[in-house]
Amino acid sequence: MSRVEHWRKDWRIRLPLMLVCVALQGVAQAGLFDDEEARTRVEALRKQMIEVNINLETLNRNQLDFANQTETLRAELAKIRGQLEVLSYDLEAAQKRQKDFYVDLDNRVRKLETAPPPVAETPKPDEGIEVRDYEAALAALKNLKYKEAAEQMNVFIATYPTSTLAASAHYFGGYANAQIKNHLKAVELFGKFAATWPSDERVPSALESQVNSLDALKDSKGAQAVLTTLATQYANSDAGKRAQLRLKKK
Repeated sequence: MSRVEHWRKDWRIRLPLMLVCVALQGVAQAGLFDDEEARTRVEALRKQMIEVNINLETLNRNQLDFANQTETLRAELAKIRGQLEVLSYDLEAAQKRQKDFYVDLDNRVRKLETAPPPVAETPKPDEGIEVRDYEAALAALKNLKYKEAAEQMNVFIATYPTSTLAASAHYFGGYANAQIKNHLKAVELFGKFAATWPSDERVPSALESQVNSLDALKDSKGAQAVLTTLATQYANSDAGKRAQLRLKKK
């Protein structure tokens, strides 16, 4: 056999073996690539799951922060509403006192002109002191000295039960006591104010504040009863409309 023929025979044997090796190598490499791709996908899914968990925790924290901010804003709104009512009432009261002063002065002058010689009378309580006591309590309230205002309003109510300022003393006394979290006293004063002066325009606000104090005392039954009264008897007021919405949610 010549050398050329021997080479050809040897090549015919080696060629199939080489082709098999190449094919096996390709399969091995394909398997290696498939395994790498699977690991890459698993790692990507893990990262995606971690990001979803982080986003979920962030959302939960944001919801909690939003709830806390809502409660804070609600409390601030109630405080501002109370201060606005104090200032509005103070202005109205000053105007009324000025008008009453001139009317009283005119009446006194007329009586002096037609009155018989004076007769000794039993001295009456000094109305000036009464007004000063009330205005001192109101000034404390306007200066956000709630504890001082609550104490002075409580004393005023006990000292001057028949005063023409008694209604306002009960209303603002309830507000001051609520601010210092003396909710039992606040409920008492707001309730007496609404029962004694039901036609006063501040009654819806007083009842709404009474509900807030009852909620703070966890007296859900009492709060429900006051909400019902507010929603029915004062349905056209802003506080009455808010009470209607709260009752629908329960």
